[in-house]
Amino acid sequence: MPDVFTVLGADHQKVLQALDALTASTTLAASKDELVSQLVIDESKHEAVEEMYFWPTVREKLPNGDELADHALQQEQEGEEVLDELRKSEPGDSEFLRLVAAFTTAGREHIAYEELQVWPALRTVLSPDEAMELGTEIESAKKTGPTRPHPGAPDSPGGLETTGMAAAAVDRARDAVARWG
Repeated sequence: MPDVFTVLGADHQKVLQALDALTASTTLAASKDELVSQLVIDESKHEAVEEMYFWPTVREKLPNGDELADHALQQEQEGEEVLDELRKSEPGDSEFLRLVAAFTTAGREHIAYEELQVWPALRTVLSPDEAMELGTEIESAKKTGPTRPHPGAPDSPGGLETTGMAAAAVDRARDAVARWG
């Protein structure tokens, strides 16, 4: 099983590729709608599992973990709000284009923050076994995570575990009815 940095890094690469495709002027509106659907699903799962597993580990293991996690969670909250609006907008609208631009900027900044500010410090304090265990937990949790952003959901691990499971079940039911994602 891959370690936490490999798991999260693969997620980051998927997001960056989706953002590149979304911002390409040659991408058709139908393709953009599909890209947004997949981006919403992937990001919703990614952020939920980070909030449940990754950021609590950062808080616990790093002396400035609270500061790092608080900053990241603020970025994620803002990103979820934009992503939720983007999900509801129509490709080709000026609002859609504005939201894609806003999420692209926010997403790139957040990924850079994690990979350049947080990961190097966390690598120095996690043993290889701890990094593997955290990667396994995150990979497993993504399978049942929410498929839509929930900007109003609590960002504490306990609150997420309770509301996240319920939100994920509702999301999957809505997805099935709407044939979304």
